Amino acid sequence: MAKKELFVAKQADLPDGERKIVPNGNYEIGVYRVNGELHAYRNVCPHQGGPACEGLLMAKVEEVIAEDKTYQGMRFNHDEMHIVCPWHGWEFDLRTGDMVADRKFRLRKHDVVERDDGIYVVA
Repeated sequence: MAKKELFVAKQADLPDGERKIVPNGNYEIGVYRVNGELHAYRNVCPHQGGPACEGLLMAKVEEVIAEDKTYQGMRFNHDEMHIVCPWHGWEFDLRTGDMVADRKFRLRKHDVVERDDGIYVVA
């Protein structure tokens, strides 16, 4: 089956930190621009088919442990952003699509192309 490019948006209409969901036949694709990079995934969670790309986009939450092994609280790590499926909270690394708790599960990745002031996803 030949791959096609779907128009997502004009570059100016997808600012940094935003996403757009585009239809493609019987499924959708979530396209994100974060830290100047574009990422696109099929909007289907591998857990139970939930709309993963419609969930929160949030920084990785890390526990802070001191040298003496005492718990110091939690912090957000904005270097690793996560897509959080709204159905059951499965978290996926925005850069790879891997589920962060068990990397054998992942969202299906799509290539994204910027051309002539437009953003296109390869489906």
